[in-house]
Amino acid sequence: MRTSFLPFSPPSIGEEEIAEVVDTLRSDWITTGPKVKRFEQEFAAAVNAPAALAVNSCTAALHVALAALNLGPGDAVITTPMTFCSTVHVIEHVGARPVLVDVEPATLNLDPQRVRDAVDALNGGRKPGPVKAILPVHLYGHPCNMDALLAIASDYGLAVVEDAAHALPARYRGRTVGALAEDSPVPVLTAFSFYATKNLTTAEGGMLTGNAELLERARVWSLHGMSRDAWKRYSSEGTAHYEVVCPGFKYNMTDIQAAMGLHQLRKLPGFHRRRREIAARYHRAFGEIAELEIPAEQPGVEHAWHLYVLRLHLEKLTLSRDGFLAEMHARNIGTSVHFIPIHLHAYYRDKYSYSPEDFPVAYGHYQRLLSLPCSPRMQDQDVEDVIAAVLAVVEKAGRRPSAKPFACAALSS
Repeated sequence: MRTSFLPFSPPSIGEEEIAEVVDTLRSDWITTGPKVKRFEQEFAAAVNAPAALAVNSCTAALHVALAALNLGPGDAVITTPMTFCSTVHVIEHVGARPVLVDVEPATLNLDPQRVRDAVDALNGGRKPGPVKAILPVHLYGHPCNMDALLAIASDYGLAVVEDAAHALPARYRGRTVGALAEDSPVPVLTAFSFYATKNLTTAEGGMLTGNAELLERARVWSLHGMSRDAWKRYSSEGTAHYEVVCPGFKYNMTDIQAAMGLHQLRKLPGFHRRRREIAARYHRAFGEIAELEIPAEQPGVEHAWHLYVLRLHLEKLTLSRDGFLAEMHARNIGTSVHFIPIHLHAYYRDKYSYSPEDFPVAYGHYQRLLSLPCSPRMQDQDVEDVIAAVLAVVEKAGRRPSAKPFACAALSS
C-alpha cells in the first residue's frame, strides 16, 4: 500500500508556463491583451473552430453563449441531470427554464430519443416553441451523439450549446469537439473549461467557440456590455470611446491566464496520449473483473479521458459506493464522484418538485460510480498503486465465496 496520498487530479505545470507568466508580469499588460488574443487564435486553430472567445470560466462561456442567443424568460433549454451544477445554473441565470432529460446507460450522455420526445411534448409541433436550445454535456470526455442531436435541433430550429468542459481534445466522427459551428445548419456554440483539474489549465478560465458573428455578441456580453475592451481602449492603436449596449458581465480572461494556456495548448497532445495510456492500462486491469464495469468508448469517437469512471456492480459487493471510496482513501488513493445528479440538489429538487426516480438511468448509475485518478502527471507506479488498491478492495468486499487474489501486471510502455 502507498505510504503517501495520491491526489485525484493535480495540474501539470512546467517551467515554460512559469516563464511565460513571469514575462507577462514584467510586461506592460497583465489583463486582457495581446496574449489573450494569441490564445484565442491558437485555440480556434487547434479545435478547427471558426473563432474563439477567452473568458474566466466554462460557466462564463456557457452564460454568455445563452445571452448571445437571446434566451430568457419563457424559453426552455433541454439538458442533462448528469452534470455539474453550473451547466444548469446558467439556464436559470438568463431566466429560462432547464428541462432535464435522462441519459443513455452506456455513456451517461443525453439520450437523443428522450430529447426528441421532450421537445415534441413541449413544443407540440410548433416552430418556434418554448424550447429554444439543447445543451448537451460531453460527459467525462466522451462526445454525445451529435448527429442525432443536431438533427433534432434542425427539425425544430433550435440552437445547440455544447458543454465541452471535459471534452478537450475529443473527436466525433473525425472532427474535433468545437468544430461543428463551421457548417452546422443551426447555431452551435461550444464551451470549454481550463479549471485546475482539466486537460488544459489556466488555473481558472474557459473558452467559447463558434461562428464569428455570434462570438462578437458573446464578447460584448463578456465585458460589461461595452463596445470596446481594454486593449481596444488603452493600447497604442486604441481609442477611449465606447458605449454600453447591454447589461453585460465581468467574464474576461487575463493575459496572465492566457500565458499559461499558450504552453498548455502546445502540450495538450502529449497530455492526451498519457491519459489514453492510463485509461488503456485500467481497461486491461479491470475489464474482466465481474464486480466492475469499465467506461465505454463507442465507435466513431475519440474519448478525451478527462475522467476515468468505474461503475460498481454493487450486487456483487458487500459495501456501498461510498464504502468503496472510503476503502480507497484508506489506501492513500484520491477518488471522486462525477456527478451528483442535478435533480437531487435541494434548489432544483424543491423548485421543480423532482423525485430521485424521475431520471432513473442517471440516478441508478450515480449510486454506483466513482472516478479514479487519470492525470498525465501520474507515474507508472502511481497507476499500479491505483490498480492494486481497486483490486484489493474488490477482493476484500467481493461476494464470491473463494475469491482468488488478482494479478497486477506491469504497465507497458
